[in-house]
Amino acid sequence: MTFVEKVCVLGAGSTKYGKLSESIADITTQASVSAIESAGISPKDIQASYISNVFGVADKQVHLGPVLMSRLGIPDKPSLTIESACGSGSVSFREAYANVAAGFYDCLVVTGVEKVTHTGTEWTTTYFAYCSDFFYEGQAGASFPGLFASMARAYLTEFDATEEDFAAVAVKNHDNGFLNPKAHMQKKITVDDVMKSAVVASPLKLYDCCPFSDGASSVILCSEKFAKEHGGDYIEVIGSGRGGSPAALQGREHMTTIPSTKIAAADAYKMAGITAKDIDFAEVHDCFTIAEVVDTEDLGFFDKGQGVQAVREGRTKLNSDISINPSGGLKSKGHPIGATGVGQVVEVFDQLTGKAGARTVKDAKIGLTHNFGATGASCAVHVFQSV
Repeated sequence: MTFVEKVCVLGAGSTKYGKLSESIADITTQASVSAIESAGISPKDIQASYISNVFGVADKQVHLGPVLMSRLGIPDKPSLTIESACGSGSVSFREAYANVAAGFYDCLVVTGVEKVTHTGTEWTTTYFAYCSDFFYEGQAGASFPGLFASMARAYLTEFDATEEDFAAVAVKNHDNGFLNPKAHMQKKITVDDVMKSAVVASPLKLYDCCPFSDGASSVILCSEKFAKEHGGDYIEVIGSGRGGSPAALQGREHMTTIPSTKIAAADAYKMAGITAKDIDFAEVHDCFTIAEVVDTEDLGFFDKGQGVQAVREGRTKLNSDISINPSGGLKSKGHPIGATGVGQVVEVFDQLTGKAGARTVKDAKIGLTHNFGATGASCAVHVFQSV
């Protein structure tokens, strides 16, 4: 892969994640304006927008791109809305990255958004199920808690792991989210809290699962030349990779690995000229506690079957061997589907520009984002470096 331009993140902004009363159009605009202000630029500097959104129909607004551009006062600028299930934000970021790298644009806004909490648990769960291989999974009653529970059960059977190990993932992420003022769940919990919470799909309990969240996150992507001309803090995108897996869980060779993660990570590491050992911190897709364990192994941070051992030994805590989900992750920060992948980039930007406050990863130079759709049918991995 040969690109013309180095690509940078010049600004980042986000709404709080949680149950929000504003419309989907309003929170999309709020996050985008925040990112523009963070970058120290004008809306007129933006040449196009990439919007990640999955269930706009739930809030009666799809085709969000032109709505955003009109609200920013640049209705003549093109936009594109991208859907890739829970991985939408990272896929949208990847497409914007490629367009800047290829020299098509100098400055873009990438905004992810979702508004689903008002539809109620039954409908929201149904909407989520549409992102699975619905013929084999969703319509057969296999919602995502059940599918990830199958992965968790397989992991417990195959490796030296306990349900308490999964619970420790939730505890760690809530500890981090407690330090994040924009997190959906700023609440510390214990392993005992997790173990005593209601069973959702054995062995996963309520506190093993991320919440349904509303929210929007936005970043400004630009060429290195544009970033230098406009001053301010920026970080460089040094690696980008995408991968795929069989859509249905039953189509995979192993239940305890996600092929798309391994493919995307390999491509991102190769482009960046680094290995997993060079990563200081990572924002990974922890929709369920088992997912974080599998992610850290597939990303190469730990050997297969050793992810739980690392959690048990505290090696994934803030400022440990490798800080995993310093934002609180999906588990605590929240999971507004289309916004999640972009929100991960916001966290990396804040970390690498000294804006992360109490959850700062000390002396961090290289950060990674990992975000997948469904049970990992699609995945994108990005690597960033401080400048």
